[in-house]
Amino acid sequence: MKKISLTLCVLLCSAITVAQNRKLPIDTTITTQHNVTINGTSFGYTATTGTQPVWDEMGEPTASLHYTYYTRNNVKNRAERPLLISFNGGPGSGSVWMHLAYTGPRTLKIDDEGYPVQPYGVKENPFSVLDVTDIVYVNPANTGYSRTIPEKGEKVDRDKFFGINADIKYLAEWLNTFVTRNNRWRSPKYIIGESYGGTRVMGLSLALQNQQWMYLNGVIMVSPADYKVIRVGGPVSSALNLPYYTAAAWHHKALPSDLQSKDLLEVLPESEAYTINTLIPAIAKGGFISDAERNSVAKKMAQYSGLKEKDILDHNLDVPTRFFWKNLLKEKGGYTVGRLDSRYLGMDKQLSGNSPDYNSEITSWLHSFTPAINYYLQEELNFKTDIKYNMFGPVHPWNNEDDETRDNLRQAMSQNPYLNVLVQSGYYDGATTYFNAKYTMWQVDPSGRMKDRFEFKGYRSGHMMYLRREDLQKANDDIRSFILRTTTKGKSAKY
Repeated sequence: MKKISLTLCVLLCSAITVAQNRKLPIDTTITTQHNVTINGTSFGYTATTGTQPVWDEMGEPTASLHYTYYTRNNVKNRAERPLLISFNGGPGSGSVWMHLAYTGPRTLKIDDEGYPVQPYGVKENPFSVLDVTDIVYVNPANTGYSRTIPEKGEKVDRDKFFGINADIKYLAEWLNTFVTRNNRWRSPKYIIGESYGGTRVMGLSLALQNQQWMYLNGVIMVSPADYKVIRVGGPVSSALNLPYYTAAAWHHKALPSDLQSKDLLEVLPESEAYTINTLIPAIAKGGFISDAERNSVAKKMAQYSGLKEKDILDHNLDVPTRFFWKNLLKEKGGYTVGRLDSRYLGMDKQLSGNSPDYNSEITSWLHSFTPAINYYLQEELNFKTDIKYNMFGPVHPWNNEDDETRDNLRQAMSQNPYLNVLVQSGYYDGATTYFNAKYTMWQVDPSGRMKDRFEFKGYRSGHMMYLRREDLQKANDDIRSFILRTTTKGKSAKY
């Protein structure tokens, strides 16, 4: 009888422990020590991973956000050392992508072009920017290990978290607490956001400044999603895709020989100029364009896209990206090309159709990222939990109304002479295209008076340009140079 009771006790205790581990601790930190060699210099660093609450107006926790914070050891003056605050996008994406493949001290075990390699895991990142800046990776509510409180049900006030303006507001408050707890108010500060994170950091630049009185030195947008272009449709939105079509077709050797024989960076300016000067006005004419002009434009688009002239005419010059991904290589092996990175190939059930069966690039990325982040946080950073790491979390429906983030960035820059912007894009990104990113950059400040504070960098890869080893080094070097150039070292903030 005693043996049975003891067994029951063990089983019950185990069940209770599992139940407790399925609840994320609201406020906790775990610290570990590590070493890394970056650009030939070896040094130690501290990794702090944990959770920090989101507080409501009454001082009650409404969510707990998981983060990972890296600081270089033996820094003489922490106040002079920059802090880089990193977000991914989605909305609904965890911080895993840039954390484990771009700027952090560890990177995925993948091949030099970014494809999965077994056994899964991580390795030292010799190009990380940790040598020049401390870094914190933030998981917004319901992404990564972060969760609302309560996690589910009608008591969750979704309006406080899941929308452009709600997201910006609570994250600005959360960052105020983080900076205060970690004594970083004196440090130069930078925020970096990938994809939807570009929208997020544009909005945060002003929210941090005007609601938290936290002034930034830099905003870095990686493959930014600007919904004032992407989701509105129309001549501009459609035409801006053409330079991306040119890049992807060039990569797959699908352009006419006279263009294919040139380097990519010789071809793209031609396509860009044609887009701005001819294609946008042509699509704007709609059904009232002359037959001669329509045919002339379709012929030129075919040359710059690798698509058939008839297919372009059948779409009235407005060719959807999905059609391009499905049909670019239809007669050249029958593969589809990836949405977020068109270097990746997919294989559909049938050749015909207007859209791929699946996104070949994201399946490849999840293949390598998911085991790596779960292993890394649990076994190397010692954050033990039974909570599932949400690569993509339940944040929808997402409120996209009242998106003023582009003008938010303009206001923040206007008010803060220190604030500079770096935009990074991969030429083969078909979701948030590099030319969309350029267009966003051009539109932030229509006056052009601040254009010397903007910088654009392009790479021969896709949405996550850093997965390609050559671009991992180049893109990190570009961030490093941007930070070193914009830490003012005593220069006054004045015009």
